[in-house]
Amino acid sequence: MKYTKTGALMLHQEAISAAQQAEADFREKHGEPWYCGFAWVKITPATSSFARQLRKAGVVDHVAWDGGYDIWNPGGSGTQSMDIKERGAVAYAGVLREAGIKAYAQSRAD
Repeated sequence: MKYTKTGALMLHQEAISAAQQAEADFREKHGEPWYCGFAWVKITPATSSFARQLRKAGVVDHVAWDGGYDIWNPGGSGTQSMDIKERGAVAYAGVLREAGIKAYAQSRAD
């Protein structure tokens, strides 16, 4: 599917909303686990229409070392809890995959 800048930004915002909701739901149910880490979403390939439009819009600014684009902490959570950030990354990637975009949640401990 070809994306315009507006279409890509609308989908990006939908994915951010899903990430924020998933993080809030997890936090409400489990609190804030102390296991610190990072989570992000890998969007591949960097040459896809969606990825190119995000780059034009300034959402992503460089190709990741292993290809594609990374969107770090897509829910924008200020926590250090890897569990919470992972829920947000999984939700964000899920919205993109439903739209036919190759996206994967990734994480690592701090």
